[in-house]
Amino acid sequence: MSIELGGLAVGTQTLGLVLIVDDVPDNLAVLHDALDEAGYTVLVATDGATALQRALQAEPDIVLLDAVMPGIDGFEVARRLKAGPETAHIPIIFMTGLTDTEHVLAAFEAGGVDYVTKPIRAAEVIARMGVHMRGARQARQARNALDAYGHATIAVRLVDGLLNDGARLVWQTPLARRWLPAYFAAPPDFGQDRVPAALLAWLHTAVTTPEQKPLTVGQGALQLVCTLQGRTSDDDWLVVLREVSDAATVEATMLALRLTLRESEVLYWVVKGKTNRDIGDILGTSPATVKKHLERVFEKLGVETRTAAAAVAVQKVRELKAG
Repeated sequence: MSIELGGLAVGTQTLGLVLIVDDVPDNLAVLHDALDEAGYTVLVATDGATALQRALQAEPDIVLLDAVMPGIDGFEVARRLKAGPETAHIPIIFMTGLTDTEHVLAAFEAGGVDYVTKPIRAAEVIARMGVHMRGARQARQARNALDAYGHATIAVRLVDGLLNDGARLVWQTPLARRWLPAYFAAPPDFGQDRVPAALLAWLHTAVTTPEQKPLTVGQGALQLVCTLQGRTSDDDWLVVLREVSDAATVEATMLALRLTLRESEVLYWVVKGKTNRDIGDILGTSPATVKKHLERVFEKLGVETRTAAAAVAVQKVRELKAG
């Protein structure tokens, strides 16, 4: 079924959400009616720009894409969909009257998984859709299952075989989409398919160094741990992200050593080997303010150095865990 809402067709309890892109209304009508009768929810677009917008908004299960359209043609639409981490997973079936080998190859090179020739035979389209949608849905469910257990996932694609500034995110789970901008500072115009510089630098080393340690990025007592899991069937690098929290440790240390919350946070990062400047950046304050907090920590603990303060904290944490 299909329901128009704000210019988009939406529905529930259907076989899937299909976006049809064609600049010829008669072609749209034939496919729309056939898919609607078969039990699919249908979105339509008559040009490339609208198709890109609707694909990003609705994330359909599959796209039926006309190859030849004025303005942004189908090949460019496919390339842009495959370049975006939110839409890269969507299978694309090209619809074309062009049967020359070069056009068929262009469709696959642009990211298509299949193609059908015009005039369109609805039964054939529906049969091919089912195969590609099942595969895409299983892959997406496998990736998103990690989110349910607090483990997000991203895939990074190399450019010309190199992990350079051109490397990009080809897909990311919804949880990763929230965590990456939260933990990696980026300018406002930083593309959603770009790999954060710190993550890319770590990945450079991780892919060539056996047993490379995970990358840990801190944000107060919360940390994001990035672990390299190897390569996908598409030769993309797979990275699993998980968020860990030492808030309980910070609070327990605060109570046990009679510190303020901010003093305990400063001491926590001293134990982690961070400088005053690092701690200031993490806690959103100045190095001078961190120094003042640390001086009060020294006084309360009866120590004179960072090393001694860290040793007291580590010992107290061990005692708390043992107890």
